[in-house]
Amino acid sequence: MSTISATDPADLGALEARRLIARRQLSPVELAEACIARVEAVDHAVNALVARDFPGLRAAAREAEAAVSAGARLGPLHGLPFGVKDMIDVKGLPTTFGSEIFRDNVAKGDDAIVAAMRGAGASPMGKTNNPEWSAGGNTRNRVYGVTANPYDLTRTCAGSSGGSAVALACGYAPLATGSDTGGSLRNPAAFCGVVGYRPSPGVVPGNTRPMGIVPMSTSGPMARSVADAGLMLSVLARPDQLDPYTTVIDGKTPWNPDDFARLPRRDLSSLKVAVTEDYGFAPTERIVRDHFRKVMPQLAPFFGAVEETTPDCTDADRIFSVLRAVQFLGRHAELVDTKPDLVGPNVTDNVAEGRTYSAEDVAKALMAQTRYYHLWQAFFETHDFLISPAVTISPRSWRELYPAEIDGVPTKSYYHWLAMAYASTIPGHPSITIPCGFDANGMPFGLQIVGRRHDDLGVLAVAAALEAMIAGLSDLAPRRPDIAKLKAAPALSEAAGFLTFD
Repeated sequence: MSTISATDPADLGALEARRLIARRQLSPVELAEACIARVEAVDHAVNALVARDFPGLRAAAREAEAAVSAGARLGPLHGLPFGVKDMIDVKGLPTTFGSEIFRDNVAKGDDAIVAAMRGAGASPMGKTNNPEWSAGGNTRNRVYGVTANPYDLTRTCAGSSGGSAVALACGYAPLATGSDTGGSLRNPAAFCGVVGYRPSPGVVPGNTRPMGIVPMSTSGPMARSVADAGLMLSVLARPDQLDPYTTVIDGKTPWNPDDFARLPRRDLSSLKVAVTEDYGFAPTERIVRDHFRKVMPQLAPFFGAVEETTPDCTDADRIFSVLRAVQFLGRHAELVDTKPDLVGPNVTDNVAEGRTYSAEDVAKALMAQTRYYHLWQAFFETHDFLISPAVTISPRSWRELYPAEIDGVPTKSYYHWLAMAYASTIPGHPSITIPCGFDANGMPFGLQIVGRRHDDLGVLAVAAALEAMIAGLSDLAPRRPDIAKLKAAPALSEAAGFLTFD
């Protein structure tokens, strides 16, 4: 691994690159070419950017440079390339959802998120890999194959926004889109040493979400720093009445999107935080517990008060299992029934699970979710923030479809190991993952910070303060993947199991 350096424009963060572009110290064309060169140098080793539009990126960069030269008003993301998870549309590029059924599906227009990013001056460079229909925490599918962790090419980058996390870690672009139900923004960010932010429901509208009234899934920003994620969120957090959880009054939301681009300083010494290594139920691996116990004594002195405790997470596994299965059943049952040979095991299993639940089971899960939500609100009346590991395990082999056991104990399902993340998904609390050192396997460790519902600005501000503290601790400070090693690595596509689930 190498220390973080911005001598190559590809390694610049979004805020810094945007600042240099505005000062005419960095050309958008230079930035685009540096990012393209990085992809071409290392993507054979990791397989993160699975569909590309370099001609489009170059054309957009020339237009961005002309606007700077003309003294035009520049958008907040002017001249910045970004990656797009292969679950949303970019006009002219494939949107496969990682599904063989849609391998030839070419988007006729931009998703609202992509349109918002373009409107702010950013340019999509291509699509990042994800598991089929974002089902599962290992980024692999039969359309594009597997995406490897850049810190160890034999290990998984997690998922489902794994391609975006790897692209960021490797310097393909300063920003990337992601989405999250049970940790799909946070888990790959943790495994790849970047930042993934799951906002409160409605902050980033999901106008294409099939079950809009169930706020389990949300899109969010991914970046290499908290401030960069905030900058991207300032663009994504737009008024949109098509999302039932986005409050729009007189054309505006209750939150000011511009605030996310200029995070306030937070005095950590005024905060009372709770810390937990498992929420009382998550099947947390010993190596994760050990690293968390190493981290917290170094961070605790910065806070006003720290208490080892957790919200009551009774029925979390059951609530998540039922509601997740219902979502898959509604969207994917027809695909499983009509084209079973073209549907992967995770989607098939979730549809089958959904069919085992009765209307009474769903009603009980929804009522349990409401009780769970009330318990979390009570907890946050006496605690400002909650800190935990981001993921229950250290990265494992990418050949493992999902962890069947953790420390020798069988998991309940292919998604049970995501429990650390779905603990806060169920009540809809904003949650962010930031890098915090390397575990005993030498793999990136992600710290999760959870805040009060709709305190998105507070979560980002506290995460930024912690990020700065961590950067000053030599044994926890981030380190980027070894780009030279990735350049010299063999093509991942030649590895056995690249395109299969065997």
